[in-house]
Amino acid sequence: MTSRYLTIAAAIVLLSGLSFGSAIAQTAAPAAPAMSAPGAAAPDAAAAPAAPDAAAAPAPEAAAAPAADGAKGPVNAADQATPYGITHLWNEGSLIDRFIMVVLLIMSIGTWYIFITKYIDQARILNHSKLVDKKFWTAATISEGVDKLPKNSVFRAIAESGVRASSGNSLVGMNDWIGMQLSRQLEDANARMQGGVAFLASVGSVSPFIGLAGTVWGILQALIAIGVAGQASIDKVAGPVGEALIMTFLGLVAAVPAVLLYNYLVRRNKIIVEKLRAFSGDLQSYLISKGK
Repeated sequence: MTSRYLTIAAAIVLLSGLSFGSAIAQTAAPAAPAMSAPGAAAPDAAAAPAAPDAAAAPAPEAAAAPAADGAKGPVNAADQATPYGITHLWNEGSLIDRFIMVVLLIMSIGTWYIFITKYIDQARILNHSKLVDKKFWTAATISEGVDKLPKNSVFRAIAESGVRASSGNSLVGMNDWIGMQLSRQLEDANARMQGGVAFLASVGSVSPFIGLAGTVWGILQALIAIGVAGQASIDKVAGPVGEALIMTFLGLVAAVPAVLLYNYLVRRNKIIVEKLRAFSGDLQSYLISKGK
C-alpha cells in the first residue's frame, strides 16, 4: 500500500518536473539565439531556414505595389484622354455644325478687325485735335492755320469748309450758311466714325443665339444617335451632349468681346464728336467776327 502511494507520488513529481521544464524552455526559447554561443550549430541551423521566410514575407506586398501602380497608370491616362472637343466636333460634325463654327469665327475676326482699325482712326483724330491748339489757332492767318494741319485731318476738312463758306455768296445769311456747312462736315465725320461699330453691336446681340442654336442641334443629333444605338449609359450621353455645349461657349467668346469693344469705341467717338463740335463752334465765331 505504501509502495503504491510512493509510486503515485513519484509519478506526480515527475510530471510536475516535466511540465515546469517545458514551461521554462518555452519562456527562454525566444532569447536562446541571442544567448547562444557563436560556435553553436544547432540554433543557427534552426534559425537559418527561418531567415529566408521572414525576408520573403514582404515580397508579395512589394510585388503587388508595382502591379497596383501599373494598373493605376493606364486608368488615369484613359481618364485624361477624351475623343471629344472642338477638333472632333469639326471632323465628325455635320455641315450645320461646321457652318455655325465658321460664322462665329468670321464674327470674331470681324470684331477684332473693326476694333483695331477704328481704334487707329480714333487715335489719329485725337492726335490731330492736339495740333489744333498748337498750330491752327497760333497761326497768323486762317489759311496758314489750315495748311499746318495734316491733309487727312477731319479738323482740316471742317476748317476748309468754313473758309469756303465765308468767302462765297449765298441766299441765306452768312452766319447760317457757315453753320450749315460746318454741320454738314460734322455729320459726315460722325458717319465715318460710326461705320463698322454697328457690326460689333450685332455680333454682341446675335452670336450667343447662334451658338445656342448649334448647341440645340448638337444635342438633337446626339440623342438621335443614342436612340438608334439603344445605349443610354452615362459615357454615351455625357460626351456628345457636353461637346454640343462647345457651340454655346464659342458664341459667348464672340459676343463678350464685341459688347465690351463696342462700348469702348462709342465712348471714344463721343469724346471726338465733342472736340469737333467745339472746334466748329469756335471756327464759326471767328469767321463771323472776321466777316463783320
